[in-house]
Amino acid sequence: MLTVGTVFSGIGSVEHAIKKMKLRHKIAFACDNNKWVKESYFANYDIDDKRWYDDIVDIDGKKYENKLDLLVGGSPCQSFSMIGNRLGTDDERGMLIYEFIKLIKKSQPKMFIFENVKGLLTHNSGETWQMIYKKFTSMHYFVSWKVMNSKHYGVPQHRDRLFVVGFRNVHDKELPEFEFPEKIPLSVTMQDLLEDTPNPKYFLPEKGIKFVTKQKNLDKKYTKIDGDIQLCQKANQQFNWHGHFIMDKCKPVDNKYILSNNVRKYVMSTGTKNYHTKIKTDLEIARPLLQSMHKCHRAGVDNYVTDNRGLRKLTPRECMRLMGFDDTYKIVVSDLQAYRQSGNSIVVNVLVELISKMIKYDKKNKNR
Repeated sequence: MLTVGTVFSGIGSVEHAIKKMKLRHKIAFACDNNKWVKESYFANYDIDDKRWYDDIVDIDGKKYENKLDLLVGGSPCQSFSMIGNRLGTDDERGMLIYEFIKLIKKSQPKMFIFENVKGLLTHNSGETWQMIYKKFTSMHYFVSWKVMNSKHYGVPQHRDRLFVVGFRNVHDKELPEFEFPEKIPLSVTMQDLLEDTPNPKYFLPEKGIKFVTKQKNLDKKYTKIDGDIQLCQKANQQFNWHGHFIMDKCKPVDNKYILSNNVRKYVMSTGTKNYHTKIKTDLEIARPLLQSMHKCHRAGVDNYVTDNRGLRKLTPRECMRLMGFDDTYKIVVSDLQAYRQSGNSIVVNVLVELISKMIKYDKKNKNR
């Protein structure tokens, strides 16, 4: 039984990873300050209010001392992101790293994972990272770190993230180097994870198409169309027309314009009482339009199309898939919140590979 605690838990990428691994586990606690995140988390995992915290400072680490096999946290990254103001630990969100370190000291988990943007390594010419790294290594833990990109671990998204792992080492014995997971050849493309029939609401209006397709936005990688590997997901990417978009070959229209199965069979039949040749669709030159078209479809008289093209956003489900969440994950919030939650998450596949390696390393090098 693996006992897990998570902070800055988001929608539970760690918990979903462990579920994918089919490990027997127990959630000791989870923590996040967003009510919509809590709604998503409670819809997908076995937890109650007694094990949920709205703020990391409310967690009494002593309560969980020596009771956790794994503690995971990815504090807010905006303070260190290359595209942010990079205020670092001068930003209140940046200070939350130290709250995570305090929780490690008090709860003494067997193992921990800390995740953040790779910009943490270079913030303030590297001084911030050196200070944080010393904090991690001053607690009787053997600590290793690496920048891992999700495209190397089975997910077609270009997402570099820093992962710091620690193993409790109370006797300060010299331990062998921890080997991070080896890269895995990418066997799927972004297109493999797309939905077959996306809702028409995800297609861009003319103004959005003009913005996304501007050459300067494409050159600066603010936007990208198609491609095998997704740009790094952002929490707000689908609302400011920055991010990855799909040129969909089959743009759906309002359902009221889609033929019923019976009418479709009639239209596509090889012959009827009055017409003995197969009815053609997608004509280059339309048949004469009739005023009766709004009332009924008349095979051989009306015009029918089966294909269109349109530029669209990724759907929330596609974003979840591109973060490693399979379709068993329930999306119970609005599109706005679902986009934010996927963009703020950790890629599940990376965690699957990392946690698997950590468990094997811990069993081999027990030093309790």
